[in-house]
Amino acid sequence: MIPGHEVAGVVAEAGEGVVGWEAGERAGVGWFGGSCGHCTACRSGDVVHCAERQIPGLTYAGGWSTTITVPAAALVRIPDGLSFEEAAPFGCAGVTTFNALRTSGAEPGDRVAVVGVGGLGHFAVQFAAAMGFETVAVGRGEDKRRAALDLGAHRYIDASAEDAGTALRALGGARLILSTAAGSKALAGLIDGLTPHGRLTVAGFDGTPLDLPLDKLVMHARHVTGHVTGSPVDAEQAMRFALASGVRPQVQTVPLEQAAEALKIQQAGQARFRMVLTAGD
Repeated sequence: MIPGHEVAGVVAEAGEGVVGWEAGERAGVGWFGGSCGHCTACRSGDVVHCAERQIPGLTYAGGWSTTITVPAAALVRIPDGLSFEEAAPFGCAGVTTFNALRTSGAEPGDRVAVVGVGGLGHFAVQFAAAMGFETVAVGRGEDKRRAALDLGAHRYIDASAEDAGTALRALGGARLILSTAAGSKALAGLIDGLTPHGRLTVAGFDGTPLDLPLDKLVMHARHVTGHVTGSPVDAEQAMRFALASGVRPQVQTVPLEQAAEALKIQQAGQARFRMVLTAGD
């Protein structure tokens, strides 16, 4: 299988019966790669949770290639003002964090914490600041502080030096904690950092079971939710918002032929912050 689910390029050819797309148009496809169109989720407009949803690189050959064939309904229009290298990460990391923030119930002026300053987190910090939230970035190590503040965070908490939940509570608590980090072990300790009626939204995880003290949820009416990606329309809106607000992914470009080397950099946690493979000219 060819991996790759954040893809940007030019339409080379539209299939028979496809309307609304023409050769030469700039387009992309993200983690959402198509839906059945007839299940309850699809008929309700919630295509992302289609029971038969398709994912590039899993359901069909993905974007680590010079060409990719996708369902027309999964295509995302790339606006002028974004390069292909900038647009591609919006297909998953960008739209995921954008949607998680705007549907969280948090309002401008509320305190929002972003856990993890990486591929997803560096998007989330920028979006949160641009949406008017008091943005707190939570990372591990002082080496992330400068990057987090440069991305727009108002504060930085070094979770390797102090308990993040306790630190957030000392600030008055967060209305939303958006966890973008791959590690799930530390999530239980973040509950104390939520305000009453606050929400912990998990967008990044490693499969570790979450052991939560239910009294801390029930007694303070707190919520724990999961979040995954967005529709093509959501991705287009995320890109338009980015153009209006100055949000941009920070990317490192690597030729497609060096995909293995790029993967090693990413898996070692050394990417700053999104590795983008380029094909051809």
